[in-house]
Amino acid sequence: MPAVDRHPHLASKPPAGWVRVDLHTHTMWSGDCTTTPDEIEEAVVDAGIDVLCITDHSTINGAVELSASLPCRVIVGEELRTGAGEVIGLFLTERLPFGISPGDAASRIRAQGGLVYIPHPFDPTRHCLREDALDELLDAGMVDALEIFNAKTSLQSLNRRAAEVAAARDLPGGAGSDAHVAEGLGAAYLEMPDFDGPAAMLESMRVARVVGHHWDGHRAWKPRIVPSTKAL
Repeated sequence: MPAVDRHPHLASKPPAGWVRVDLHTHTMWSGDCTTTPDEIEEAVVDAGIDVLCITDHSTINGAVELSASLPCRVIVGEELRTGAGEVIGLFLTERLPFGISPGDAASRIRAQGGLVYIPHPFDPTRHCLREDALDELLDAGMVDALEIFNAKTSLQSLNRRAAEVAAARDLPGGAGSDAHVAEGLGAAYLEMPDFDGPAAMLESMRVARVVGHHWDGHRAWKPRIVPSTKAL
């Protein structure tokens, strides 16, 4: 099934000079995802994604490897489980260790020149960051952007609340498919002016348009072999 049949908004193209950016995706390098590089490549082309933030759980290996082979720009990221919930680092050069504090995670991301991106801020089914921990990071100015639309968040009131907090804190809002299956790519993304680097990305996000819908479908079954990632 073509991606546009699952995600009808893909039929509308972004303005000239703008790009489609999915800020939150997973590959077979995540422990809860088995999407192979071939499937990612096919899905990116089908959905017309221009920039893919690969934010696998507790590793950057897949993002680093795929950045040289996918037909789109790849931003190396990691979705890290801290002691108080999940934090995403974007534009990373080194893996963040599992289980550190949110503050330590944010400091380590910034030390790499990366962006601190908070996924699904208020969705308890998505291992969201505890509200007290989120408030502490926000008050310390250690958050660069909030995810205001997560395609797997079924209660849209939670996405709206994230958007309200981002607006109140004068932070850019992000959107992502949170895809753990190839069919999920294209479910949600930002349309935004093209950019080069972390600072320019944040500026573009301030004028971006959220595109997407709730989609949390299962992977269509087909026989395949998923390569091991242990040695990578």
